Amino acid sequence: MLFYGFKILQFMVFIGWCYFHGNGSLVPRGGNLWSLASGVALIVSGQTLNLSVFYQLGKVGVFYGDKFGYRVAWCHGFPFSLFKHPQYAGALFSIWGFFLIMRFPHDDWYLLPLLETGYYTLGAYLER
Repeated sequence: MLFYGFKILQFMVFIGWCYFHGNGSLVPRGGNLWSLASGVALIVSGQTLNLSVFYQLGKVGVFYGDKFGYRVAWCHGFPFSLFKHPQYAGALFSIWGFFLIMRFPHDDWYLLPLLETGYYTLGAYLER
């Protein structure tokens, strides 16, 4: 439940940021075909990584079941063959893609994704 609560909070912050900095509109303005195509590609790639992690580990593995005494098999296949933390990478790809679509080329387009990158990097470091 905490996972869903935090994801809803994160999504609301993103929407609020875009609404506030979009002068009360959630319609992407100012972008071009490159930012739209790149954003969609990043979101699709990110969600593919996230779904692959769920497929490989199952719900218990994704939600740190090993920390609660469940046996979770170590996985070396895709997507773990590409990234040490593929779920974090997938989340970041999706966040960067979302802001490429919604805010590029405005001056603030990279600020929230950069902050999120810092959070996920710290999380990956602390998870070692």
